[in-house]
Amino acid sequence: MGSINDIGMKAKKASRKLALLSTLEKNNILQKAADILEKNAGYIIEQNKIDIKNAEDAGMKTTLIDRLSLNESRIKGMAQGMRDVAKLDDPVGSVDSMWKRPNGLQIGQKRVPLGVIGIIYEARPNVTSDAASLCIKSGNSVILRGGKEAINSNKAVVKMIKEALRESGIDENSVQLVEDTSRESANEMMRLDKYIDVLIPRGGAGLIQAVKKNSTVPVIETGVGNCHIYVDKDADLDMACDIVINAKCSRPSVCNAAESLLIHKDIADKFVPMICSKLRDNNVEIRGCSKVQSLFNDVVPADEEDWGKEYLDYIMSVKVIDSIEEAIDHIDKYSTNHSEAIVTNNYNNAQKFLNEVDSAAVYVNASTRFTDGGEMGFGAEIGISTQKLHARGPMGLKQLTTIKYIVYGDGQIRK
Repeated sequence: MGSINDIGMKAKKASRKLALLSTLEKNNILQKAADILEKNAGYIIEQNKIDIKNAEDAGMKTTLIDRLSLNESRIKGMAQGMRDVAKLDDPVGSVDSMWKRPNGLQIGQKRVPLGVIGIIYEARPNVTSDAASLCIKSGNSVILRGGKEAINSNKAVVKMIKEALRESGIDENSVQLVEDTSRESANEMMRLDKYIDVLIPRGGAGLIQAVKKNSTVPVIETGVGNCHIYVDKDADLDMACDIVINAKCSRPSVCNAAESLLIHKDIADKFVPMICSKLRDNNVEIRGCSKVQSLFNDVVPADEEDWGKEYLDYIMSVKVIDSIEEAIDHIDKYSTNHSEAIVTNNYNNAQKFLNEVDSAAVYVNASTRFTDGGEMGFGAEIGISTQKLHARGPMGLKQLTTIKYIVYGDGQIRK
């Protein structure tokens, strides 16, 4: 593996040819990569076991080891994700709109790839296959720089994707992995604006803020998820329990897991013991306000830091509030603008919440865990953008393209 500059130069060269591939050609690469991934599942799992052993020796939390772990089922899921992307409509080459000017010029907006996408991410090997498949389908070459925790797994997955590229007669530098996991390699990527067109960080708040602060490459901010659920006074309490438990416990280590629960005062006496008992049964530590502490015994007093914290663990902050207005104000103050949900049977409150909560995804009577490219019909995602420019929410194929103005004339000159 060459220097970061060499990797960038090769990626830029590969991107020019990748951008010209037909939809059929790109789909064939993805189908082939999915087959190769499944065929070599045993090898990938063996490499993953090395990463898991290293993580255990380093004292990594169980929830984070879960994010790192691969098995037959998860590898099949990664392969299926590639096949799902192959089935999606290809945005590249589509003309969003076309209009004619009085001088006879016909002007159109055509979808084209961004070029070279750099991704800096942490210990989730499925990001490697998801990102590669989305970039290939959208005609972008990609430079992947995962964390040291997953280096062996990532190398194994990229090896299979490169094999598919070679067998398809495509430059294998269309997908490259930075095998140097030092901080300096990440810093070099952040400064590689000569070759990288956009940089996408995926991981914890520290990683994302470091990339935002230090990058000379344009950055799409993703991922940090202090997600809230507000249980309104007019909620179906059984439904609320199901939603909270799913959002918190189904996979607590991901960014769309709920971290904070707000409960209207009018239902607190009944709902706090009800939901806290279920959270405790699911091994969730509850950090609550004084009212929650008075209604349930097994509660750790919450401090100011708890309201804004992304735990990524079996921990949830719980607060009793006086009104929907207070709930919205609380979310506005502490949210990372990722995903928020209201549980209510009150139409007006549902609409108020949808209209006034300023996050990438806002739900009524549903779990925040649906903020996911696959669940929203994008096949896979390259990240969940929590910013407003260019892309917001799960980023699928269209969000990995930009527009080019195409202009047809018959000799016009500007007067």
